[in-house]
Amino acid sequence: MDNKFSVVTGASRGLGRSFAFELAQRKRNLILISLPHQNLKKTATEIQNTYQVEIHFYELDLSIKENIIALTKELNKKFEIDILINNAGIGGTKRFEEASIEYLDNIIQLNVKATTLLTHELLPNLKQQSKAYILNVSSLAALSPMGYKTIYPASKAFIQSFSRGLNSELKNTNVSVSVVNPGGMKTNEETTIRLNKQGFLGKLTSRDPDYVARYSINRLLSRTEVIKVNFLSWCVLKIIPTRLAMWILSRKMQNEIK
Repeated sequence: MDNKFSVVTGASRGLGRSFAFELAQRKRNLILISLPHQNLKKTATEIQNTYQVEIHFYELDLSIKENIIALTKELNKKFEIDILINNAGIGGTKRFEEASIEYLDNIIQLNVKATTLLTHELLPNLKQQSKAYILNVSSLAALSPMGYKTIYPASKAFIQSFSRGLNSELKNTNVSVSVVNPGGMKTNEETTIRLNKQGFLGKLTSRDPDYVARYSINRLLSRTEVIKVNFLSWCVLKIIPTRLAMWILSRKMQNEIK
């Protein structure tokens, strides 16, 4: 694996950071990507000093198409890539009519467009390897619509459908595509406070990001198509009627914005 690289987007914090550390622990070289001013260099240095793997990092806004084109052109020219983890994403809870155009556009551009274009542009590189893997990070939110968080679940439902469709298309190739549906994770102070306010429900549905990263990569390398990190929550959302799930989740989001 010395000359192969794993690409992780949204790598400076939260689940992306956990993915980076987990892959480095497995002695995989890394290409880390995040927004500017998120201490990505510090993260890269810490990983490199701990695990002695080769690391390159790029700080740029993936919601801008031109940035993606320039980045993937450079990556394809310089590196052999055998793992792509599309983790970068953004969410939020707002009344739809009160959300700004910029807020809505950022979610769509990053969650939908960036994942699609990165995968499209790096796929020829991945297909050149003997075995290659794509992991797209969806969410339990993809399994049910909900009010007050209308765009985020829709964007993650796109990721779910896109990933499974592409995996079917590539089934006779060396590239497998997996999608993971994590629930809540205590990735920062804001999400920790929000999950703690949910009490027992928050504890039941949330997982530690290091655990999610480790479990997801294990399943990715075994070519699991849909990775269910929190199996109980996944089953509940699959079993109960969509109308009921939507009512429960919408009330939960309404209380959150209050």
